Amino acid sequence: MDLHYLTFDFSEADDGSGGFDAMASVPPRSLPALEEEIAQVLDWAYASFPDGPGPIDEGFSWDVDLQATSESSTQQRVRYLPGARRFERESLGSETLRHTLTLTLAGNADFCEAFRTEFLQEEE
Repeated sequence: MDLHYLTFDFSEADDGSGGFDAMASVPPRSLPALEEEIAQVLDWAYASFPDGPGPIDEGFSWDVDLQATSESSTQQRVRYLPGARRFERESLGSETLRHTLTLTLAGNADFCEAFRTEFLQEEE
């Protein structure tokens, strides 16, 4: 499967289990495409390994952590008050500049092998 936004780093344990980490930052217009790509990865995981997500040490084959942040900028009107030697600010609204999503998948050896085959075949 071709991924355009997500590039995964893989950390492998001695038993073949491991974790895949990806982070992508996009402007608001690209957020739907990034979310669609994450949905494709997660849909694959749910379909291929229906016994997850859940803690690996409790017998689940995979687990997931998905986090998001948004950066915004607030436009302000500024007035200088000369007698008081201070500034007065009025907010004119804010605008989202960038969305960052972080996706971490952890899995047992079978999950990791299947994930690498599905998503990392071009990198190896």
